[in-house]
Amino acid sequence: MQMLRRIAMTALWALAAVGVACGLVWGATAAGIIKPLIVISGSMEPVIMTGDLLIATKTPVADLGVGDVVSLPSELTSHLVTHRIVAIEASGEGALVTMKGDANEFEDALDYHVTGEVWMPQAQIPGAGAIMTRITSPAVAIPLMIGLVALLGLTWLIPAPAERPRTPKRADARTAEVSP
Repeated sequence: MQMLRRIAMTALWALAAVGVACGLVWGATAAGIIKPLIVISGSMEPVIMTGDLLIATKTPVADLGVGDVVSLPSELTSHLVTHRIVAIEASGEGALVTMKGDANEFEDALDYHVTGEVWMPQAQIPGAGAIMTRITSPAVAIPLMIGLVALLGLTWLIPAPAERPRTPKRADARTAEVSP
C-alpha cells in the first residue's frame, strides 16, 4: 500500500508542477504579456502547421516589416489571422498592412489598418495546440478531474509510514577500553 501512496504522491507533485506552469501562463495571458494562439488552418503550412501552438507577444507597429509573421484582427471573421506581411505602408498614426498565408494563392481579401501594437508569434510548439484543444474538451477534462480527485483520495486514505523510534547506539563491550 505504501508503494501505491508513493506513486500517487509523485503523480500529484507532477500535476502540481503542471498546474503552477498553467497558472503562470494564465497570469501572463491575463496581464496581456503573451497570447497563446492555436493554429486552426493550413494557410501558413509548411512553416506553421495546423494544430501548432504559437506564443505571441506585443510588437510596436513601427517595428513591422515585409516578411514578418503577425496576428491581426480580421474584420471578416472577428478573430486573429496569422499570416505573413507582403506589403506595409504608413497610414495616419498607424499602418495599412497587406498579408498573405504562405500556402494561399492570393493575398487576404481585406487589408488591415493597425495602430499601436500587434501580436507577433515569438515561439512555436508543434502539435501543442491540438493537444490543448483535446484535453480541454469535456470528454477528456472530466475524466482527468476524476482521476485527480482519486489521486488525492489515495494520498488521504493510505496513511503515511510511521517513523521508527531511534534507539541510541550502544558501545560494544568487547571493544570498549577498560581503565585500570
